[in-house]
Amino acid sequence: MNEGGTAGASADRVLDLFQSVRLTPTQRRIAHSLVQHAAAAAYLSAAEVAELAGVSQPSVTRFAVALGHDGYPALRRRLRELTGTATGEPSGSGNELQRAVHTERANLKRLAGQLADTDRIAGVGKLLAASRPLPVLGLRAAAPLAAYFAYFAAKVHPDVRVLDDGGSLLTDRIEQATAAGATALLAFVLPRYPRETLEALAEARAAGLTVVAITDSPVSPAAEHAQVVLPAAVGTGLVFDLHTAPMTLAMVVLQAICDAAPAETQRRLEAFESSAARRQLFLG
Repeated sequence: MNEGGTAGASADRVLDLFQSVRLTPTQRRIAHSLVQHAAAAAYLSAAEVAELAGVSQPSVTRFAVALGHDGYPALRRRLRELTGTATGEPSGSGNELQRAVHTERANLKRLAGQLADTDRIAGVGKLLAASRPLPVLGLRAAAPLAAYFAYFAAKVHPDVRVLDDGGSLLTDRIEQATAAGATALLAFVLPRYPRETLEALAEARAAGLTVVAITDSPVSPAAEHAQVVLPAAVGTGLVFDLHTAPMTLAMVVLQAICDAAPAETQRRLEAFESSAARRQLFLG
């Protein structure tokens, strides 16, 4: 279990090491492993990091050099400096349940900081609003988030297609959406990163779609296939992950879609409200 905001702070500090460096797919795997195990990473050997990331030990050494260090020992010293203390984060006191909630608060705070770049989010909104149809991918743990997003998106977008089943039909549905005029795909990619999801992202890229991924980290496996990566950390303090920040980010993206076409959004919302009233769908 993590220790509230302390684990999140350590991960953020480690993540800062990679923000301005263009990483290869292998290096992203190493970076992702270091972020996921930030508290322990500073005390692991190069061989242990290699085993954790599923890469060779020389790859870890080359990764350290790519970050500007003489070798892995120098990178490990830097990791120890970054993860040694954490200040200004929510207290680690309280019981396990309280610490899990404190972590979610910290995740939302980090997300708020990322949203300072309103132009980037506005650009994502325009990109997705212009895709007709708009395929929304989410498998396994990400399926509920894809469905939640799509339920509301369908009120303002004329053709939202949820892709929440894997198997051979998934590629068919991506190709069908592309043939129907889709230009972008929104994907929810959350731990433990289903292999089918990553394969579907590769298929979407091959089909000519611009892939936008809401995922837990800038160095998650989704980064290898997505042109646009929108990170939102998941909470790991309980038996199953908490997806508070990714769900919040999904609604932020939907707001950006609405802002990209305000007149159409208003018209479609008014039409829905008229239909709902006529059919007496809601009690209140």
